[in-house]
Amino acid sequence: MQKREPSLIFCLLMDIIGFATYSIPLLGEFGDILWAPISAVIYFLTFGGFKGAVGGLFNFIEEIIPGTDFIPSFTMMYFYQRSGKKQMQTTMKIS
Repeated sequence: MQKREPSLIFCLLMDIIGFATYSIPLLGEFGDILWAPISAVIYFLTFGGFKGAVGGLFNFIEEIIPGTDFIPSFTMMYFYQRSGKKQMQTTMKIS
């Protein structure tokens, strides 16, 4: 059974939600305290394995530290995974 990969739209939506906490004046940092652990768990469940665990930890830290919400961690992992698959496909074609 092949694992489904997240779509680019899903990853962008998760990053937008993380960034949206700043749209509520004075409540932004409180929103981050609530969103950081939820986002980390979603990240781990979405990407799984070692990358999901390390990325989830990075995502938690990125969401909890003030001023770093602009980092699109879900979208970065989406493109990282896609680039790895393209590289593997190219290597397999050459062999």
